[in-house]
Amino acid sequence: MEYLHTMVRVTDFDQSLDFYCGKLGLVEMSRIVNDKGRYTLVYLAAPGDAEAARKTKRPLVELTYNWDPEAYTGGRNFGHLAFAVDDIYATCAKLQKAGVTINRPPRDGYMAFIRSPDNISIELLQKGEAKAPAEPWKSLPNTGVW
Repeated sequence: MEYLHTMVRVTDFDQSLDFYCGKLGLVEMSRIVNDKGRYTLVYLAAPGDAEAARKTKRPLVELTYNWDPEAYTGGRNFGHLAFAVDDIYATCAKLQKAGVTINRPPRDGYMAFIRSPDNISIELLQKGEAKAPAEPWKSLPNTGVW
């Protein structure tokens, strides 16, 4: 068995690409536009996985945009995506500056949660050992759900 990808349905294609690529920093690896099926698929990789993804087509996040509006609730979503980051504090500061709400701040220097425009939870984990708790993060409360 091999892990291939995780599919996330998105409701606003441009807003989602801005979030996943422009703010979170994922790299677009390929795109499929299916006029007959009325959908677009975009495959993304974390920058550190991009070279491997070019060769193996994994690990990837697949954004699925169905052209006809549809509400996605209940069992059509899932728990969360998780990414390891070099510096949890710098990553959260960059995201916050870009307008992303840090729902679960990295108070412990190790873990944070944010949400995509379609309310998909994304866990950010510090690579290696946790950083020492530091302000402003260690005093910030949770915001919303994560």
